[in-house]
Amino acid sequence: MDKISGEKVTKNIYKCPDRKYRWIYELNMLKNPMIALTILKVLGIVFIAITIFELLIEVFDGDVSGWIKDFLLTPQFFILPGILLGLTLLGYFITAAVYGFKYIVLFEMNEEGIAHKQLPRQFKKAEALGWLAAMAGAAAGNMIAMGSGIMATSKDMSLSNFGLVKKVRKRKNFNAIELFEPMEHNQIYAESEDFDFVWDYISSRCKKAEIKY
Repeated sequence: MDKISGEKVTKNIYKCPDRKYRWIYELNMLKNPMIALTILKVLGIVFIAITIFELLIEVFDGDVSGWIKDFLLTPQFFILPGILLGLTLLGYFITAAVYGFKYIVLFEMNEEGIAHKQLPRQFKKAEALGWLAAMAGAAAGNMIAMGSGIMATSKDMSLSNFGLVKKVRKRKNFNAIELFEPMEHNQIYAESEDFDFVWDYISSRCKKAEIKY
């Protein structure tokens, strides 16, 4: 499994000649709620932070009871998060529709860390897998150039350094692994048949991280 030459190490993961593990994951944005849950979590944190900030202002003004009566105990306090929730879900649905409800990601992993690269919308999973298989099979120079082109056009990238990761969380029901650094949150996806390999590789290399099962 650890030969330098390219090879398939699980059903969908390849070890390429540059010693990086690569795989493609296609996330169904309607069936897998991980991205939506992350957005909602951020929204909740923002709302709580705003509420605490307003509370602190009232504490310094000495009118906490009035603030509780005029804000916390009014319908507006519950209507606002409801509106934000509705707008967030609508925005997520529109974004998912633009992407054809598919989020296709290329992952690159080695001893130092892992990169999460979103492929452009026009890429098809089958095409990307074809490149990946050729790349892993000790590819000719033109295939390597093609692979570099694919990676260069990746729209968004998240990079996690295993040495900086503070927490690793397993979300196997969602085929996801969450990596938390001080200023970075990365989500790694793998098919069920590849998941244990990816989990074992990442969790064993995040030496400073809290491991959450």
